[in-house]
Amino acid sequence: MKFSTGALCASLLSLVQIHSSSSFTISQKSSCQRSQKRRRRDNSSLFSESAMDTADSDTESLPDYGKTSIEIDEHKLEKKNRAANDKWRRPDLFGQSIIEQTKEEMSSNIEFQETTQKLKEIGVQGMSREERTKRRRALDSLGVPPFNEFLAEKLDTKDGESGSITLNRKETEVLQLNVGLYCNQACAHCHVESSPIRKETMSNEVAAQCMNLLQNTPSVHTLDITGGAPELNESFRYIVSMARELRPDLDIIDRCNLTVLQEPGQEDLLDFLIRHKVHVIASLPCYSADNVDTQRGSGVFDRSISALIALNEAGFGKPGSGLLLDLVYNPLGAFLPPPQESLEAKYKEVLMEDFGIEFNSLFTMTNMPVKRFTDFLYKRDELNDYMDLLVRNFNPSTVDSLMCGNTISVGYDGKVFDCDFNQQLGYTIGSSSDEIHTGGKSVFDINSLTDLACDPVKNDNHCFGCTAGMGSS
Repeated sequence: MKFSTGALCASLLSLVQIHSSSSFTISQKSSCQRSQKRRRRDNSSLFSESAMDTADSDTESLPDYGKTSIEIDEHKLEKKNRAANDKWRRPDLFGQSIIEQTKEEMSSNIEFQETTQKLKEIGVQGMSREERTKRRRALDSLGVPPFNEFLAEKLDTKDGESGSITLNRKETEVLQLNVGLYCNQACAHCHVESSPIRKETMSNEVAAQCMNLLQNTPSVHTLDITGGAPELNESFRYIVSMARELRPDLDIIDRCNLTVLQEPGQEDLLDFLIRHKVHVIASLPCYSADNVDTQRGSGVFDRSISALIALNEAGFGKPGSGLLLDLVYNPLGAFLPPPQESLEAKYKEVLMEDFGIEFNSLFTMTNMPVKRFTDFLYKRDELNDYMDLLVRNFNPSTVDSLMCGNTISVGYDGKVFDCDFNQQLGYTIGSSSDEIHTGGKSVFDINSLTDLACDPVKNDNHCFGCTAGMGSS
């Protein structure tokens, strides 16, 4: 095909126009896209600045915003308190005795067997004299004088030229009754050596005379009932009922081991305690099963938790109920208890979180170097170190609040003592320094507890336990 020159030029001109138009269109699109991107960047920048200004303005009205730490590895999720559950309530334990199990454990425990045999051979007098000698030898090795001389030196107070001091009795405010040594448990550190094989018990005549003394001594504001397991003594309910009738305002304390609530025949014990507004002080030496069972017997922890739940459900330890539930801690070994306030907070935290249990107060007690605990220390070759610990940690502020100052402790046989520890060692009020478990006065020798006001307090080398740390009174 042949083209004329004019036609060819026209075709080329047409192509150039088409190309120019296309190039302009492409160029125009690219320019628009760039403009749009610029506008988006500008708008984004404006939005960010506006958002920051708004956020700064808004956070001023958010009082807690920004308080959360950026150290998120330290953030902890708190467990919510939960109510007591069926696992720990254990209704199957109620009505099931622990006594036979305790006897079996005692029969297989060499230390219990040795103590029982020694008691048969030398009697209670011989055993008290023997442990007194052990403590005195430990103190002699440390160069520590007798307690009353030590006290006079520390307080810079002496009776004349004797170099000693005699503690004077104050007005009696607490009447403590040990109603018997029978117990469904046999705890390793029990300072009264209670167990199911102890048969000593308070008679009705002694109990009745104690109520006469209570009536005749208006200064007494607290009746402290202990044992053994006091609830298992036949005079327990008579004493509580009569005391409440005589003194409606009286603080009646039941030193409860908790597991007694589950013993056969005690099904109505909770109702009885409620009816007479009894103040329950229960022993729980730890909030872990291993430590409790080691000190108090196999399975005692589970039983104790179950009993505490039952007490809570009856109102004990609950705010506003008027039914007091306190716990007592004593160390497992030869060391002082932790600070009471801090340990109470820990007990409350753990018992509520793990079991839904509430209580009013926790009392920390220093282990006294008497009876089973003395044997425990001596056999472990720790008695010297423990007596040294007590002496080193003498606290003069404990002296004014010592139990022996305002308490009269009555034994199951009616003998009267300055404190529960003197009772177990046989240091009767009115006896001579050489008399142990003999002589002295009984409830039948007095008409009122004020009749004992002139009798001096009897102290000995075990008293270092009540003046160490925060004391044991």
